[in-house]
Amino acid sequence: MFLFIILFSALSCFSQEKFTLSGTISDTNSNETLIGVTVIISELKTGVTTNEYGFYSITIPKGTYTIDISYLGYQPKQEIINLDHNTKNNFKLLADEMALKEVVIKDNKFKSDIRSPEMSINKLSISTIKKMPVVLGEVDILKSILLLPGVTNAGEGASGFNVRGGGADQNLILLDEATIFNSSHVFGFFSVFNPDAIKDLKLYKGGIPSRFGGRASSVLDIYQKDGSSKKFHMNGGIGLIASRFLAEGPIVKDKGSFLIGGRSSYAHLFLKLSKDQKNNTAYFYDLNTKLSYKLNSNNSLYLSGYFGRDVFSLNKSFTNTYGNATLNLRWNHLFSDKLFSNLSLIYSDYYYGLDLDLVGFKWDSGIKNYNIKYDFKNYISDKFKLNYGLNAISYDFNPGTIQPSETDSGINFAQLDKKYAFEPAAYLNIDQEISNKISVSYGLRYSLFYRLGASTINLYADNNPVIFNSDLQIYEKATPIGTKYYEKNKIIQSFNNLEPRFSFSYQLNTNQSVKASYNRMVQYLQLISNTSSPTPLDVWTPSDNFIKPQIADQVALGYFKNFNDGAYSLEIETYYKKIQNRLDYIDGANLIANKAIEQVILNGQLRAYGLEMMFKKNEGRLNGWISYTLSKSEQQTPGRTAIESGINNGKWYNSVYDKLHNIAVTSSYNLNKKWTFGANFALQTGQPVTYPTGQYEYLGITVPSYGLRNENRLPTYHHLDISATLIPKRNYDRNWKGEWVFSIYNLYNRKNAASINFKQNADSGYNEAVKTSIFGIVPAVSYNFKF
Repeated sequence: MFLFIILFSALSCFSQEKFTLSGTISDTNSNETLIGVTVIISELKTGVTTNEYGFYSITIPKGTYTIDISYLGYQPKQEIINLDHNTKNNFKLLADEMALKEVVIKDNKFKSDIRSPEMSINKLSISTIKKMPVVLGEVDILKSILLLPGVTNAGEGASGFNVRGGGADQNLILLDEATIFNSSHVFGFFSVFNPDAIKDLKLYKGGIPSRFGGRASSVLDIYQKDGSSKKFHMNGGIGLIASRFLAEGPIVKDKGSFLIGGRSSYAHLFLKLSKDQKNNTAYFYDLNTKLSYKLNSNNSLYLSGYFGRDVFSLNKSFTNTYGNATLNLRWNHLFSDKLFSNLSLIYSDYYYGLDLDLVGFKWDSGIKNYNIKYDFKNYISDKFKLNYGLNAISYDFNPGTIQPSETDSGINFAQLDKKYAFEPAAYLNIDQEISNKISVSYGLRYSLFYRLGASTINLYADNNPVIFNSDLQIYEKATPIGTKYYEKNKIIQSFNNLEPRFSFSYQLNTNQSVKASYNRMVQYLQLISNTSSPTPLDVWTPSDNFIKPQIADQVALGYFKNFNDGAYSLEIETYYKKIQNRLDYIDGANLIANKAIEQVILNGQLRAYGLEMMFKKNEGRLNGWISYTLSKSEQQTPGRTAIESGINNGKWYNSVYDKLHNIAVTSSYNLNKKWTFGANFALQTGQPVTYPTGQYEYLGITVPSYGLRNENRLPTYHHLDISATLIPKRNYDRNWKGEWVFSIYNLYNRKNAASINFKQNADSGYNEAVKTSIFGIVPAVSYNFKF
């Protein structure tokens, strides 16, 4: 702390002969703050970008300067400023589409950022995402990021996404800073994010800033729009199976605004037309809300929320309901033109409910967290910036509540032991420009985790809940020798970890640079799942006496180059990631409603490494990118003693996220003012699976015999999607603006395998492999509007 104070004082003295230019940048027509706007001081060849709340600050010597402001989709702005004192200057940018009848790109934000030490980070604009053809005609954020290098999933209709060989549970997904525990609707067919309500998204695959923690692989940071404080607007879309609607406008003009958006599917209504399906239901709905109010030039308040539910019912005898709910109250405060702060109070809830009338019981489970965080950004000089802050999260876990659905039910009420935890953390991150060629970002996060009572913990001989049967060469559940009860808020187990972060950029010349990064991430929450893709039934559990936190270390090295003044760009990265304490399960593990989950868990490790390449065309009528990833993801669960076999004899084996090859091509072509065309192609190595290698009979029952874990693969996964967007000519001279989007998913009708099951043919008596596919060719049409 003493050294930090000296450094702070020295830097302050160094900047005393300079002045600070600061302010916010927003949309002229809505007052919506803009994230990532570039502010360049032409004479000094230096600049900054706006933060997550549209604020910028730069400290430079006294003088007269040309300020160039640019942001994709907006007209560039240039102003001459005489800086002889600290100056606050708020800029307004005018969207190109509001000023021109055809889009003319004046500056390109998609070219690679050569100077910044940021790497392994992908940013996508909503306008780009909306041009991508997607399944069933619905714009989908999660489907879009699957086209980025290093990002895969478990196949069609699969929930979540995998980053650099990690599990879907290792991704921290934030919506307005609130954690989303399940990011999918309808078991993975759609994401929970309404594209009309989203302002900005950023995916961190590595080089993760120290303000983020709690997950081992990546961070997907998404912000909702604030809503227009200028005038009332409405927009939405009508599709074949779902529609969406969003309204925004001023509460107090130029000071306060509201936003409310809704989305719902109605495909289940068509089931009513079928005699066999009239009692079946499958639909989702969600709601996005936000209130914003500017108290004065230094203080703003925001209240944002999300609520979503999925309902799946079979003949009213089986009903499954699940979804997320979040709420965030946020206060932005500007202490000075160099010190910006954000205080957030956040609530997040994931609920899973199951109603089985057939057997007469209801099942409820879920996880809640309460988070308070206070973040500061200190713009000490144009070459030295500090980010620091605190946060504390309280968790409530409900593994399961069973209760009878009727008075005459034979099911008794049962409550699996609830679990509680507390996770405080503090962080410091420094962004520093050492010279014209060298920039660094380095920081440290200190995290703690407390597993708390009230709870009853099993006790085992030698503190070992899993034993190895050397005669049968299998793992078995240990029998508890007793229990211990911990009262409310008593510490059952505690952990603490230092998480260093570092990234470095060396600019070879104005068009190319090399970058390197290292980060350590610690994940204290574990997802108990026996599938490669998360399902609503999966249960989150905290680290404790038997389940250790996952600790991930990742290094990356990259080369970045812009061609033809940014018209083309090339990004190449290689990485190596190792994760300690990655869970795996003993053979035959039962994970659902398990009161002693520690009896079927084994601790292992995971390693992933690969090469990612991305070539982008950023300008012209035709733009898009080609990405290729060559990677390997492996897991090892060795025996704990010399006599134990571990999994796969203690050797490294393919993780379920291993995809050797991953190719993605996406493009958009502006033919004229009326027509825009898009196309995506994706190809991935098949997912690792375990097939039976033989069978035997026991008491007249045929029992399959399986080989080594994950030594087989599903067939290669690939599909081609196309779309066409028609903008009627009358859009240009009236308030109501509409467009038709025609799309075809899986153009050549590829029957990709979601799974392959083995069974005996009832007619021939021979064994056969049966492939299950979810989608063939899927044409769709939707109508989008705004006024």
